[in-house]
Amino acid sequence: MERIAANSVLPAVREPLTMRTADGLNLVAELALPQTGTPAATIVCVHPLPTHGGMMDSHLFRKAAWRLPALADLAVLRFNTRGTTSAAGTSQGQFDASTGEGLDLEAAVDLVRERGLPEVWVVGWSFGTDVVLRHGLLEGVRGVVLLSPPLRYAQDADLDRWAADGRPMIVMVPEFDDFLPPDLAAPHFARVPQAEVIAVQGAKHLWVGEKYTSIVLDQIAAATGRPTPLPSTWDGPMSKWSDL
Repeated sequence: MERIAANSVLPAVREPLTMRTADGLNLVAELALPQTGTPAATIVCVHPLPTHGGMMDSHLFRKAAWRLPALADLAVLRFNTRGTTSAAGTSQGQFDASTGEGLDLEAAVDLVRERGLPEVWVVGWSFGTDVVLRHGLLEGVRGVVLLSPPLRYAQDADLDRWAADGRPMIVMVPEFDDFLPPDLAAPHFARVPQAEVIAVQGAKHLWVGEKYTSIVLDQIAAATGRPTPLPSTWDGPMSKWSDL
C-alpha cells in the first residue's frame, strides 16, 4: 500500500474532449471515468476565476480527476470556460464575468447527460460558484457543492431561486476565506433552507494542503452518496505527475 500524495494519479479512463456551446464556441475538456464498471455518480467541475489563474487544472479539480474515479467510482468532467487556458489547450471565446459561462456549464451538463452518466452533481469553486448559482438549475442536475463562494457575481435573488427549487446544496466555507468567511456567508445562505453550510476550520480560499484537499474530496464523495472517508492509500498502479 502506498500513501496517496498531492501528485498521485490513480487509474482511470481519461478522454480529452471538445465541447460545443449553444453560442458556437469550442471548449477544452476532459472526462475521467472508472476503469471498470458504470460510474456511481458524476461531477461536473466549474473552476475558479480565469483572470486570476483559475482553469480546469486548478489543483482541487485536477486531484478530483486523478483520484475520484478510482476511490469513489465517480465520473469527473472538468473543462476550461470560455477564453481560459490550461495545459490541455485554450477554450474559444472571452471571459464574460459569469454570464456567457452559463452556456459553458449548460454544454458540460448536456455532455454528461448525452453520455448517459448518472446522478449529476455540479461542483463550483470560487468564481465557479457564481456560475453555478446563476445558471446551474439545469435539467438533470441532482445537486451542487459550492467551494469558497465569494458571491461576487451571484446575488441573493439567485439564492432565492435555489431555495424555491429545493435541490440539495452543500456550501464549504473556509474559516479564513479572503472574500466571504463563514460569518459573512451564513446570512446569505440562510435564504436557502436546504443549504448545508460547512465552515472548515483552518482552511483558506484556495484549500492548499493535502489535509484540505482530502476534506473537500470526502465531502464531494459524500454528497453523491459514496462511502467516506476516502482511502488515503492505494494498493495498485499509481503514477506521479510532474509539472517540470
